[in-house]
Amino acid sequence: MNDDPLLARLAGLAVEPPDGLLDRIAARWIAVPSPIGELSVAWTARGVAYVHQGDGFSGAFRARFGRPLMPATRPPAGLVPALRTGRLSGLALDLEELGEFQRDVLRAVQAVPRGEVRPYAWIAARAGRPGAVRAVGTALARNPVPLLVPCHRVTRSDGALGEYVFGPAAKQRLLLAEGVDLGRLDGLAKERVFYLASDTTGVVCFPTCHNARRITPAHRHGFRTLGAARTAGYRPCRTCRPDLQAA
Repeated sequence: MNDDPLLARLAGLAVEPPDGLLDRIAARWIAVPSPIGELSVAWTARGVAYVHQGDGFSGAFRARFGRPLMPATRPPAGLVPALRTGRLSGLALDLEELGEFQRDVLRAVQAVPRGEVRPYAWIAARAGRPGAVRAVGTALARNPVPLLVPCHRVTRSDGALGEYVFGPAAKQRLLLAEGVDLGRLDGLAKERVFYLASDTTGVVCFPTCHNARRITPAHRHGFRTLGAARTAGYRPCRTCRPDLQAA
């Protein structure tokens, strides 16, 4: 017979636990395919909370979130397509453990369309902190839900791809899969061209903007800075908004 008073008190409870209590204190997880290989994904009652690649998933999750993990038999509806496309389409995220600044940064990243990239400075400006470029990089390095919040679409202002939570090779692979012409971007960066303008429309864009990709060579003009493009008489594109960052 067990004389532990705590166990005796627990055994004497006369009511069943509320529905959903377990999901409020634990997280579910499952391994799923993605464009960069198998990922381990954890979610709570509020939404997907963590996406991890490689070994050490359980320990990393518990260290960060302080929750127990329970295996699931199937992923949340829409998870696998969202990992493939970067479009949530109603899939909920649980970002409650993040600070306000990091949530603002991740929301800004979600505005970058598939197949396009934006510099860290643009993300900082869209997040309402135009001077916090380094802090944006730190926030993205701790993005708990890569692919779902597509931080691989954020690059350095000098045209280099920059760091990525799953490594530079994964970042390159994701961007190529989305149709980003990395060779062209690299060539423009070597020429110190970071903006493309059309003398037909009078508009200047980021090079990966879908409007910039339609500019024919005869009408395309490259600029190192937005200020130089404005001085030449071009106005910022209303779609990719290069004017959000400093000229």
